[in-house]
Amino acid sequence: MKTVVLDRDGVINKDSDSFIKSPEEWSPIPGSLEAIARLCRADYKIVVATNQSGIARGLLDIDTLNRIHNRMLHHIRQKGGEIDAIFFCPHSADFNCECRKPKPGMFLDLATRLKINLTGVPAVGDSRRDLECAMAVNALPVLVRTGKGQRTETQIGADGSDPRFAKIPVFDNLSKFTEALLRGDLDDSIEALSQGAGLTT
Repeated sequence: MKTVVLDRDGVINKDSDSFIKSPEEWSPIPGSLEAIARLCRADYKIVVATNQSGIARGLLDIDTLNRIHNRMLHHIRQKGGEIDAIFFCPHSADFNCECRKPKPGMFLDLATRLKINLTGVPAVGDSRRDLECAMAVNALPVLVRTGKGQRTETQIGADGSDPRFAKIPVFDNLSKFTEALLRGDLDDSIEALSQGAGLTT
């Protein structure tokens, strides 16, 4: 089955610099739930992979995170979509774990557990670490301008240290990405990664 990996905060739901700490603080980005439903109808498996350092910081516990995700799943199902699996890293940056993006541990774990080949799989995020994590496993990094996306787009454009950033597909939001993916606009980039040629221009 075809797969799309989504970051959570800033891609599916509105982000917060003070973290999403309760179900009540979880609010979908307009159009994101409908986009997930469209992908499901097109036979895509949807996997969420999210850093949740608020747990390590003591801002929320696992039970609260589960309730947040239950709220998210409820609203997605109301639109006719489904999330096949949710993976998260509960650690803060100073824990130096292997599962916190940009390190690839979480993606490698989901690939093993779900028996997915991540090569060329679109991985949608709003931060540089999302993009770097996708690159590390040869997935297709995709940037959306929601959440921290506009800031990230400016940063990677100004940086210029990694030429691969210049070739990353960028979309206004998850809906625009979904439209492009279903039209076949990303087929060449996905095929290039599958053949080991890297991202196309």
